[in-house]
Amino acid sequence: MTATTGQTPPPSSAPENSRPHHPESPGTSDADTGRTTSSGTDTALDARYGRTDKDKRRTRLFAYIAAGGFAVVLGAWLFWGGVIDGLDTIDAQNVGHTVISESEVEVTWQMTAVPGESTQCAVQALNSQFAIVGWKIVDVPASSERTQSITEIVRTSEQSVTGLIYRCWLT
Repeated sequence: MTATTGQTPPPSSAPENSRPHHPESPGTSDADTGRTTSSGTDTALDARYGRTDKDKRRTRLFAYIAAGGFAVVLGAWLFWGGVIDGLDTIDAQNVGHTVISESEVEVTWQMTAVPGESTQCAVQALNSQFAIVGWKIVDVPASSERTQSITEIVRTSEQSVTGLIYRCWLT
């Protein structure tokens, strides 16, 4: 018998669309979708693409280290910025000024400082072009009050239009 007589070949035990089984791939594949059907191949794919338990532990460890580093940097920034240690700071705010004459201006400011600490403040007088025409360092004695109001007269080299507190510091 020949194949040219129109007879069909004998049936095979394997379907036509199946793939042969290879020993290195323990699972079988669906020919249409390419998905694996056994957990052995899933484990091999997980290892290939970094989804093993060891990789999960490494990722978790990295996240904890990054979070700890962020917390340390945030704490250092808050401390350096004075948010945590803000009670030892000095704050001085202008209250007002009075031009007494061409050569004097009276400056009033309110200062908040640690009680019992002596301070010094720099007071300045400015002309109409914002040039400094008077400057004075004022010694402020220690006080039991946290906030105090201070008035000082500053001598000027020419007519001033304003008097301001420049800054204060602990002595």
